[in-house]
Amino acid sequence: MIRLRLADAPVTTLRFDLPGRTLIVDHGGEAAAILSRLLPLGYGAVLAESEALQQGEAPAAAGANDADEARVLGFLLAINAVMFVVELGAGLWARSAGLVADAMDMFADAAVYGVALYAVGRTARHKLWAARLAGVLQLLLALAALGETARRMLTGATPEPLGMVSIAVLALAANVACLWLISRYRDGGVHMKASYIFSANDVIANLGVIAAGVLVGWIGSPWPDWIIGVAIAAVVLAGALRILRLR
Repeated sequence: MIRLRLADAPVTTLRFDLPGRTLIVDHGGEAAAILSRLLPLGYGAVLAESEALQQGEAPAAAGANDADEARVLGFLLAINAVMFVVELGAGLWARSAGLVADAMDMFADAAVYGVALYAVGRTARHKLWAARLAGVLQLLLALAALGETARRMLTGATPEPLGMVSIAVLALAANVACLWLISRYRDGGVHMKASYIFSANDVIANLGVIAAGVLVGWIGSPWPDWIIGVAIAAVVLAGALRILRLR
């Protein structure tokens, strides 16, 4: 989202330190103009330091090869797209709100990877349009997941715990594979770091669905499934709203 905000600004390079929550920008013009673009994102941006580059001083070198990164992102997109279809179908069959919501999370990640691939070499307008389209789709799917969870709560439908856990384990294996694919690039560009974080968060979500399935089978109540369904759908909804606030 930061890259999209600065896509049409006079920026040469962006160097992110995600754990340290810092960003170094090589740019033309005033630093205040760059800061003013970041403030609406709501990340609490402040200007820590500003200094002029010396004449002939080059910005930091690019990280991993773009073609390699694009190939890995393509694999991540394919894995998440396939698991979206599998989890959605299985979630409806097993009457599991958690699986349905996790399927929406898979779609959200697939949308992010798709936008990253689509935006390569395109204008800032195309990048923003693609991101907003992904945000709208995420928003609709998150609302659908919340609606499905509410419907199951009203009808009192109890999920099939064995089917729920089995598919969640399959999704966990898929996300561990994604994590392995992206791990060698996690110290590269911000988009690769973000992809690594998405995959790690997905592993946590899968473990949550597995735990919910075990609890459903143990206590015979659908409440654990409903709780994890609402939690995952809320995360997808929050991400969609952040994307749609981009200008």
